[in-house]
Amino acid sequence: MSQQHPLRFSILTALIAGGVLTAGSALVASTAHAASHREAPFITGLPKVDGTDFYMFRSYEPGREGYVTLIADYVPFQTPYGGPNFFQLDENALYEIHVDNNGDAKEDISFQFRFKNNQRNLAIPVGDKTIAVPLLNIGGITGGAGDAGVLNVEETFTLTVSRNGRRGGTKGEVSNASNGSKVFTKPVDNIGKKSIPDYNAYANQFIYSVNIPGCATPGKVFVGQRKEPFFVNLGEVFDLINLNPVGPRNAKPNVLDDDNITSFALEVPISCLTAGDETVIGAWTTASLRQARLLNAEGKRNDKHFASLEGGAWTQVSRLGNPLVNEVVIGLKDKDRFNSSKPKDDAKQFLDYVTHPTLPVLINILFPIDATKPPSTPRNDLVAVFLTGVKDLNQPKNVVGAEMLRLNTSTAPTARAAQKDLGVIGGDLAGFPNGRRPIDDVTDIALRAALGVLNPAGADHPAAADLATDGTQLPGAAAGQGAIDFGASFPYLNVPIASSPVAQ
Repeated sequence: MSQQHPLRFSILTALIAGGVLTAGSALVASTAHAASHREAPFITGLPKVDGTDFYMFRSYEPGREGYVTLIADYVPFQTPYGGPNFFQLDENALYEIHVDNNGDAKEDISFQFRFKNNQRNLAIPVGDKTIAVPLLNIGGITGGAGDAGVLNVEETFTLTVSRNGRRGGTKGEVSNASNGSKVFTKPVDNIGKKSIPDYNAYANQFIYSVNIPGCATPGKVFVGQRKEPFFVNLGEVFDLINLNPVGPRNAKPNVLDDDNITSFALEVPISCLTAGDETVIGAWTTASLRQARLLNAEGKRNDKHFASLEGGAWTQVSRLGNPLVNEVVIGLKDKDRFNSSKPKDDAKQFLDYVTHPTLPVLINILFPIDATKPPSTPRNDLVAVFLTGVKDLNQPKNVVGAEMLRLNTSTAPTARAAQKDLGVIGGDLAGFPNGRRPIDDVTDIALRAALGVLNPAGADHPAAADLATDGTQLPGAAAGQGAIDFGASFPYLNVPIASSPVAQ
């Protein structure tokens, strides 16, 4: 066991003594090492609706501090060279971001995204015939009107706001603040340098200022491919934790560093998300499909052969709030149930996974040392973030226990250069678990919580000395896997990796 570092541990001690972190509080349910990539058996066959990460934070772009940014990432493990179709979203799916603004575990506001993949059926002369091309594009892409002749599929989407219920609530359509249009365009994925020489400039054309029904001030929306923001060595984690969970930070490479994801990013005025005098909001993302699907049906629709027809009510198949929960907290037999469930039912369905977590026990079996000895159960210290939020930090006044990411909108954002990737336990109250920013190292934070750093035993537990804040990051450097420098403005996540890095 390494020697306790007094200065680093004093940060945690001060937070506990000041009432920000209490003996009965925890940073996250016992989780570690992977965001929700392929986290449940059923969702592995539906990558287009597989939510990978969810972020919510006070915008830290200068001048935008009065807004909350919500980011939902979907479609895991996107290899940059994944053509010719790359990673289009599902036009038969409903993607949603839900907000609970009174603590009752039910959505009060739902932002609903629907997509349409507009096939242009580009063709070229081949001898005496004109033949459809097999590629996504047949020329350079600029984002202008000329793309209609070179881009084979254009993805568009609509955004609806539903208040007081995701299905039966009052609905209104979000519109483009510059021209009133209710249809938005998603930039094509980063095909490569020859097709799109300056992808950042190209993609920025699809950041829209929007009028949101019920909001006096415009917000922003962007949907498009981004570089995978999560960082971890997944291969070693799932090989019986084939790494040292109590070793130094930054000790392993980030194997997700060459992947992309698809990001749904919203920036909404705080006043449009909160209700009454409650400053804490909770949020999560879901994806739903129709109940019925007929495969390879004969026929045509608008001269387009369809591989399937969908119908019936929407059925939720993916859900994500706090990171890592379904991945390594929920038992295998209940993973699909979690993805189809609503937060209001969490306390009766999944409480045992929080109060009697398996991960600390498994870690101690594989690494039987004092620092990994799990605290005794029931683990009431892990209930706070999983179900209620942390008292005096981000717990609603009239909270009903439910799993979701919670943010106290009255906490001022930390400037980008001053952010600490260990969030609250690193002394940065604007970080995880008070919301989640791209820089927040949820893996290291969760591991410390799982091994008891906030257990009532407190400093008496070996993990408290070893794991409280056992590494210092330079300002602006992210998370345990080297210097990952995220954007300073909306949509914050980085430009996706190009499939072809050099234009020939």
